[in-house]
Amino acid sequence: MLSVSVIVTAFDQGGLVAEAVGSALRQTRAPDAVIVVDDGSTDAESVEVIERLQGDGRVRVLRQPNRGVSAARNAGIAAAGTDLVAVLDGDDRLAPTFLERTVAVLQGDPGALAASSWLRAHGVIDAVVRPGGGSAVDFLHRNACPATAVVRRDAWRACGGYDEDMRSGFEDWDFFLSLVGDGGHVTVVREPLIEYRTAPASANVRSMDSRLELYGGLVDKHRAVFERHLREVLLALEARAMDAAERWEDLVAADRSLPVGEVTYGDGGMAAAVRIAVRRG
Repeated sequence: MLSVSVIVTAFDQGGLVAEAVGSALRQTRAPDAVIVVDDGSTDAESVEVIERLQGDGRVRVLRQPNRGVSAARNAGIAAAGTDLVAVLDGDDRLAPTFLERTVAVLQGDPGALAASSWLRAHGVIDAVVRPGGGSAVDFLHRNACPATAVVRRDAWRACGGYDEDMRSGFEDWDFFLSLVGDGGHVTVVREPLIEYRTAPASANVRSMDSRLELYGGLVDKHRAVFERHLREVLLALEARAMDAAERWEDLVAADRSLPVGEVTYGDGGMAAAVRIAVRRG
């Protein structure tokens, strides 16, 4: 059976880190190790929580100056002596069967380099989020896997790990592109086994302000993979745009109080406006 460690990264997240660690320790498939990497926490509550965890014989604590989540993940994975590593942010939690389900996927499928699951988002929103996983093509036009994932440690090493120079967002997306860029795939269990905390000022939300710039950085860094799959990427982007347009069309056609707005040309906007007018009668 493949061995697995849970790597919990922490930076000024207070008692939430204890919740994350607790969820790792309550797995139906017990982890072989739980490693907490404190990325230079400074607030009093976080320091107290980390010190308390350091006294728990079931948990190993590593401390480092603040270098960002990528460096913290790499440090924890490097310290693990297991076949697999589960990466968990300090403000998220695992459902009890997360390791059982994801480790079973990797045990049974040598081509899967990582495994994760759907997310149950809570906090600002309450929703089940359904990433799809997949191969390189699936990751070229969107991030198809949550940051919380179980990764083969030898695959992490082979792809170079997390890029420690990336501290502005998309670190996870970049890592998965490196992981599957030359083959292999990521499998996502179709059940919400990750409890993902949403907050107005989270890194995920802030990264949307510079999404195009960050995505451009991914294109530049992984240019060879993008060029190899250019046709598939363009078709996937067009399919996403068409899907969004169809959902907008259905919404506006069903509610006469909603304006059609500016009719655009060359992107299906004129055709959509005609269909809306016909459906409204």
